[in-house]
Amino acid sequence: MKRMKRLTAVLTAAAMLVMNGTAMPFSGVTASAAGDTQDDWLHVENGKVVDMNGKEVWMTGVNWFGYNCGRQVFDGVWSKNMHSMLNQIADHGFNLLRVPMSTQIILQWKNKGSDKGSGVGEVNMMVNPYENPELTEEGGVGGEGNYTLKYSFDIWNMAVDWCRENGMKIMIDIHSATSASSGHQLPLWYDSNFSTDDWLEALSWFCDYYKDNDTIIAIDLKNEPHGKPEEGKFAKWDDSKDDNNWKYAAERGAMACLKSNPNLLIMIEGIECYPDFANGADWTTPAVDYAHYDEPSKVFGAWWGGNLRGVKDHPVDIGEYNKQIVYSPHDYGPLVWSQKWFYMDDDSKTFSRETLLDDYWRDTWAYLVEDNMYPLLMGEWGGFIDKEHDPTGENKHWMQELRDYMIDKHIHHTFWCFNENSGDTGGLVYDDFGKWDEEKYEFVKKALWQDDNGVFIGLDHKIPIGKNGQSLGDYYGGVGNGTTPTVKSETTTTSSEKTTETTTVTTVSSVSSSETTSSSVTVSSSSVSSETSGSSPKTARWGDANCDQQIDVSDAVLLSRFVAEDAAANLTAEGKSNAEVTGDGVLTGDDTLKILQYIAKLITDEELAPAK
Repeated sequence: MKRMKRLTAVLTAAAMLVMNGTAMPFSGVTASAAGDTQDDWLHVENGKVVDMNGKEVWMTGVNWFGYNCGRQVFDGVWSKNMHSMLNQIADHGFNLLRVPMSTQIILQWKNKGSDKGSGVGEVNMMVNPYENPELTEEGGVGGEGNYTLKYSFDIWNMAVDWCRENGMKIMIDIHSATSASSGHQLPLWYDSNFSTDDWLEALSWFCDYYKDNDTIIAIDLKNEPHGKPEEGKFAKWDDSKDDNNWKYAAERGAMACLKSNPNLLIMIEGIECYPDFANGADWTTPAVDYAHYDEPSKVFGAWWGGNLRGVKDHPVDIGEYNKQIVYSPHDYGPLVWSQKWFYMDDDSKTFSRETLLDDYWRDTWAYLVEDNMYPLLMGEWGGFIDKEHDPTGENKHWMQELRDYMIDKHIHHTFWCFNENSGDTGGLVYDDFGKWDEEKYEFVKKALWQDDNGVFIGLDHKIPIGKNGQSLGDYYGGVGNGTTPTVKSETTTTSSEKTTETTTVTTVSSVSSSETTSSSVTVSSSSVSSETSGSSPKTARWGDANCDQQIDVSDAVLLSRFVAEDAAANLTAEGKSNAEVTGDGVLTGDDTLKILQYIAKLITDEELAPAK
């Protein structure tokens, strides 16, 4: 009986690492370690974002809006399952989720207000209970279609838990003061419904609530402060304490967050207009002087939230917490608006990386990373690349220039957006959130954090990102063993392609000898000699599939993933030789089961070795 219990315990441990028939990468997570929530905080050193060990990380994420619009939930949950969509985002390699919210909804949660709202903004709880039974109080829809949705804050916390489970981190973005689809069009962090003090209260409470949960690692203080002097309401950037001074507000907002949780990354966006002080402009100078429209402007314009010129002379200063600051511009292409920097005086020329840098990027925000002053996170970038919307390919050209520049400079970014219902950019999904736009995803995928084998890298030290990725601990302590963030180049072969180059592997047939396998793999004798030729004969370490000189559950999991044809399971020729313990020349679930029996101490070293 003890022997059976021991085997059951080992099989259960292995089964916990298997999801939907595919084994998850093993990262040493134990039951107690799974509750750790204080080891994934990030900070800045020498202009780079690093983890607690000083290892550089690369945040490469995506936006998913809805909470800012008054829907009390992510858009698309009216059609598809929220948990599934979160898992899909992680499985596609996005390690950070930027979630637009509002001051209004956070204060609603703080005060335990009704999901019906407080009389301002557009409020409508939009959840399909048939697709999302877990979001209902009864766990489904009862007779005659009766159901009650969970409270919106409880649903949000379920999303936070699901992100933690799939290894994805979260950045909250205060997109607007009042919940509304058009709320972002108002220029400041306060409006007629919610004041600066309300904004500070919301930040303080939210950061205090999650201070012990490193799933939420960052706060974007305000989406796209903007406005022109001639418009009356506009954001400025200087050392004053004026109500509309974004720098002063950002310092107050940052401290409201960091007094509650000193470990958060604080994302600070730019503004829209910055005066050309050298040419006599000031904060009263109109950005567009219609009386002298044919003269050069004395104000430097930018995308909303994109102008960080003020940082050079007036950096945000929060003392000992400066190590938590990341500046976060937004940048878009010509399909969003035909900015002057997209067009050359010579009609025969088009923009390039260098012209974009010279005419706009460098002085507006890129100098911060070019001069290694501060790290940058491009909070929004994106757009259409299909022929219907972009027939000339101009927008795709711009997206490629920015994408490749961010790769080269390791600029963090969150793509806009997952949603299909972004009118001027489109999203990563379509068909009412039911299908991925594979062309756009493949375009963005090149800028996601991956190792040299194309395996996605997460920001959690223990939990892998999605079903195809690895944890930060795996990357820096395991086979990745990286020193700086890398991205798989377009010419780098995938792990499955590399396996084909160095081994002879043939899929034979489906078998049912184990729940953790779906096929068998023949190991050719030449597959071993290809890696061992020219060296001393190898003495097999039977069962050591990952070649780490130990035999444990991670070997069984890696083998089961490989047999299940998981492309991320990079089993070397030596590993295949070690793992073939049944002696039949074929890797199947029987080999996995025998290794598990050895781990459970049901068989000896001699019995583990294949019969001769």
